[in-house]
This record gives sequence, structure tokens and C-alpha cells, in this order.
Amino acid sequence: MRIDLNCDLGEGCGDDAAIVPWISSASIACGGHAGDEATMRATLALCRTHGVAAGAHPGYPDREHFGRRELDLSPGALRETLLAQMARLRAVAGAEGVRLAHVKPHGALYNRAARDAGVAAVVVEAVRAFDPALTLYALSGSLLAETAAHAGLRVAHEAFVERGYGADGHLLPRGTPGAVLDTVDAAVAQARALLRGALRARDGTKLAIRADTLCLHGDRPDAAAFARALREALGNDGVAVLPFGASA
Repeated sequence: MRIDLNCDLGEGCGDDAAIVPWISSASIACGGHAGDEATMRATLALCRTHGVAAGAHPGYPDREHFGRRELDLSPGALRETLLAQMARLRAVAGAEGVRLAHVKPHGALYNRAARDAGVAAVVVEAVRAFDPALTLYALSGSLLAETAAHAGLRVAHEAFVERGYGADGHLLPRGTPGAVLDTVDAAVAQARALLRGALRARDGTKLAIRADTLCLHGDRPDAAAFARALREALGNDGVAVLPFGASA
């Protein structure tokens, strides 16, 4: 058994250097919600050193709210900012000798593209125009994942080890009971359930969640210890942690 373990990095709110050795893929903020050339360069260098796949993590251009507020951008404006952010990271990656492997939308854009056909179409079209060989990371089973697959993009269905799920298979809203799994033990148990296809919602409903990649958040205070514990638990279970699509 194998799985990709990914983390959003270069956002200026975590100890990236301590996290990168324990993951297999990193989605790097590229100037929209966070990040600049210096943070991109530092995170790409970490990825190169540790053999971690690097990807772009574009979001709404709203640094004040960290990309967690939906913006009513026109399709053209959204496409333009996505292309600009991805190009900015690719330029730095080229200088660092790193090839980009994927794109993962950030925050409010990620969530909106999961349910809004128009936004999903813009995200998919922007990625295809930028580099159709890139994998698109999308919420498992979402409209974005479906739209990308129909457009011929490679899709990694993403599941979350530290977020609770409702009976509808969607993530529980932050702030509601069970929305965030605070302990390593709970997250490891959820990762194991996802890999076995035995995940249950908070109310006990059995869920069918496809998991090509598991996400953990780099802005947790304990993110580095969390990543290490999860990686070691997966290793003890005989699960190989590899970038999505990489050869074993």
C-alpha cells in the first residue's frame, strides 16, 4: 500500500524546515494569499533537499484574510491571477532546479471550486493553459475533481487526516464539534480508516472517500511533531509514503 502525504507550506506560519522531511508533497504559496520570492525559494530548496514533490498553491489575492474569504472575481480576473501566481512560482523553481508537479488551490478558492461549476471550470482551464501535465489536487469526490478529470487533467483526490467529516461526506465546518482532530492518535486512526475505506462520519455513517493524497496542515502549532508521528505510524503499517504518481 502507498499514499502521498502533502502539506501546504511557504505561508509564513509554520516550521517548514521541520515538516518537509516527513511529507512527500508540498503545495507552496505563490504570492496570492501568502508568500514571496524569498519564501518560495526557501521552500523549494527544502523540497529539493528532501526529495519532496513541489506544487503551486494559488489562492484568492487576499493577503489580509489569508485567502480564506471568497472574492467575486470575474472569470477573466480569476484566470489571470491564477496564471500569474503559478508563473511566479515556476520562475523561482526553475532557478532552484525544481520541477513543479502539481497545483492545489488554497482556502476559500479550494472550497468554492469544490462546489461551484463556474469557478471549477476557471481553475481547470487555468491549469490546462499553464501546464496540462500537472496534477490537480482537489477535494475527494468534488465538482473540481470531476471537472478536471473530464478535461483530461490528472487528478489527486485529497482527504484530510485532521478534519472531521459529516454524513454527506463533506468536511465539517470549522468551529463545529468534531471539525478538527486535535490529537495525533485521532489523526492516525483517521488515516488508517481512509486507507482501509472504512472512514465514518461523526454520526457513525460509513463514508466512501477516495484518498490518493492525505493532507495535514502546516500552520498547526505541533505540525512538525504531527507530521513525524503520522509518517512513522504509516511506515509501521507497511504503507509507503511517496509523491502522487511516483514510482515505488
